[in-house]
Amino acid sequence: MFSGLKEKVGEVLVPGDEFFFEATDTISLAEPARPEKVVCGPGLRRRGDRLLVCKSGVLRHKQPNVFWIDSQQRRYVPAKGETIIGIVTAKSGDVFKVDFGGSEQASLSYLSFEGATKRNRPNVQVGDLVFAQFIVANKDMEPELVCIDSSGRANGMGVFGGGGLLFRVSLGLVRRLLSPLSEIRSDLDQVFPCELVVGLNGRLWVKSSSIQQTLIISNLLQSCDTMTTAQRRQLFRRVQQGVL
Repeated sequence: MFSGLKEKVGEVLVPGDEFFFEATDTISLAEPARPEKVVCGPGLRRRGDRLLVCKSGVLRHKQPNVFWIDSQQRRYVPAKGETIIGIVTAKSGDVFKVDFGGSEQASLSYLSFEGATKRNRPNVQVGDLVFAQFIVANKDMEPELVCIDSSGRANGMGVFGGGGLLFRVSLGLVRRLLSPLSEIRSDLDQVFPCELVVGLNGRLWVKSSSIQQTLIISNLLQSCDTMTTAQRRQLFRRVQQGVL
């Protein structure tokens, strides 16, 4: 393991911090030391026997060896396999251009929808919201999206968004909402039942039974970015009791 890495979990790290692989962590000293496999998430970069911190934030850890930096970053950098909420901005031939909040737009083929063929084209219009997944995302190629999984099924992806509200939050809050045991989602369900679509690019779409409730939910979620757990629960409790 990298020296001092696990001891730093929960602490704030800044760009320039680095960790070095300890040769004494190997089982057999007769064999050459090989850096232990560590899965680097956002904010960390592996370089040989060093682990570099690329952005400021709190170091997080998930068993067995997954590490990442939890920050309030809002600029999204696409990564293959991630699902996002995009806005269709143009149609160029057989390809849609989709704004996902990055430095450039992504392409989305009309054949990348469940059941789409040359004769049966999907009904996609400029301005529509799409929940899609990156299949190409690197610095040397144009980002490419699809609305189907590996078996050709939509699996929840595609055009959506009728009657709801789209807004932005930090990437850190998005990861907290997507965690399997999200306390924010649990607290929110006790206040107002709603439909919620979460994109890893920092975009949220919400729809409740009324416009007023939808606006309240969006304000509550945006407030969670800067609140502690105690502050959030107090705010949610006040809303639930009808004080606000």
